[in-house]
Amino acid sequence: MTPFEQETAISDLGAGRYGVDVSGNWSVPTGPNGGYVAALILRALTAAVDDPSRAPRSLTIHYLSAAREGPAEVAVTVERTGRSLTSLTARLVQGARLIAIATAAFSASRDGVEFCDLTMPSIPGPEHYRAPRIPEGALPIARRWDTRWAIGRPRSPLDPGPAADRAVAGGWIRLPEQQAIDAIVAAAITDAWMPPVFSKVDEMIAVPTVDLTIHFRTALPLADLAADAFVLAVFRTNVIAEGFLEEDGEVWAPDGTLIAQSRQLAVVLPFG
Repeated sequence: MTPFEQETAISDLGAGRYGVDVSGNWSVPTGPNGGYVAALILRALTAAVDDPSRAPRSLTIHYLSAAREGPAEVAVTVERTGRSLTSLTARLVQGARLIAIATAAFSASRDGVEFCDLTMPSIPGPEHYRAPRIPEGALPIARRWDTRWAIGRPRSPLDPGPAADRAVAGGWIRLPEQQAIDAIVAAAITDAWMPPVFSKVDEMIAVPTVDLTIHFRTALPLADLAADAFVLAVFRTNVIAEGFLEEDGEVWAPDGTLIAQSRQLAVVLPFG
């Protein structure tokens, strides 16, 4: 098993219940990262579907409390299984604390009209960019991704610089163990990047996720995507209003295949 597989491993407890061990390696200031929590939940949902022909198509998670390092449980309910679509709900709990609730849809591929008006950003490949230096004292999650910043201005509350005109950020990303990008890895990637709002605002803020929706636009893993390949992730924030912001994301394979789209709502809090 790769480190990521170990950190998102589940044990079948029966009756739709799955034991997980929340890893501290994915911590951000408010607790384990929301994308990592999404990956834990999606692994349990995938096990409950237990049908390789039905790929994840939609996952929405509402985060009610910050997870903590240690044991937890995902309780999955299969709400309906049709001829091609399975709909499920899940609850992640730690002791008496409800951490997150989720809804998901799994489906076989469907034939019909197809088009994509979105275009992958035109940037050089990952070999064009240097790997960032990870400073001493960096958050644990900083060592769980291999990144090449390519879009927007690298900037954070701890490393401020000139503000950008737009809140956009992204670049090439993969796991350092170079694991093939399946749907569970892709789910984690949708909340893996430095929030783009940091590139635009001067205030010291934190932006914990309220809800995250992921639409998987192709069945994964892609046959032609090597296990050590980077994918391109780009994220944008267009509005902050009444203490909340949205963040829209896209994850692209190097050949221009759209892997996933995401949108999350986050609350804007003072940092520190």
